[in-house]
Amino acid sequence: MDEGGVGREYRRRRRPPLAYLVLPGLLVMNAFIQISRVSGDRGGDGGAGGRWGPPVFAVLLVLAVARVALEQFRAHTRVTTAGITAQGPVRARTWAWSEIYDIRVEQAPRGSGRAAPQWLTYLYDVQGRRFLLWQLNDWQVDDPYAEVAELCLAAAPLRSYTWEPRPDVEERIRRGAVRRRAWLWGTYGALGSMLVMLVVSFGLVVTGRPDHPFLLIVCVPLAAGVALGAVLQWYWGVRPPRSLTPQP
Repeated sequence: MDEGGVGREYRRRRRPPLAYLVLPGLLVMNAFIQISRVSGDRGGDGGAGGRWGPPVFAVLLVLAVARVALEQFRAHTRVTTAGITAQGPVRARTWAWSEIYDIRVEQAPRGSGRAAPQWLTYLYDVQGRRFLLWQLNDWQVDDPYAEVAELCLAAAPLRSYTWEPRPDVEERIRRGAVRRRAWLWGTYGALGSMLVMLVVSFGLVVTGRPDHPFLLIVCVPLAAGVALGAVLQWYWGVRPPRSLTPQP
């Protein structure tokens, strides 16, 4: 695609590491093993959580693996003189150049390691909302920063205004960054609580005391994650760390 130097398409060029595909498969296999074990141990009389908890967990894992597969083979980004189309695993979204405020390369969340791209590209619309541009990352492009800089330069004549920052949009972007960071840490808190509750549940089973797996492993971590995310969003909204302020 050329279209005066603007047209281009970003698709999967490099295969993901084997661990990126093997790990979800192992999780699904473990879920089915746990379903069989729970069904055998409790004989179907383990309560509502014991009956449908493991199957629901297995279905969610299967959906997650399906999403990973669709992301690898279907998701892409197409750039034309009319605008940018981001085709996700399921749905596509298109922005005209007049609706695009900025395009930025940002570091992926910590903990992704080598099993995922380290630098991702996001489109910000004129309302300050952020959207991922699929496959425009350091796995599929040698230098995402140079690629985005070249793209912005080529698209400048197609826009009704320059790429200069606007304070009102930057403030909305900052609030969005605060919200995402707060709920990311809320998710970490929920996962940490789940690990603790797994230990507690195991201890209850070993000692012969009543066990409530759905309450301990689902409800408590969910409540902890929501509470932590809400508190951090309020606190960082008042006193945001410098790292949460997007740089133009």
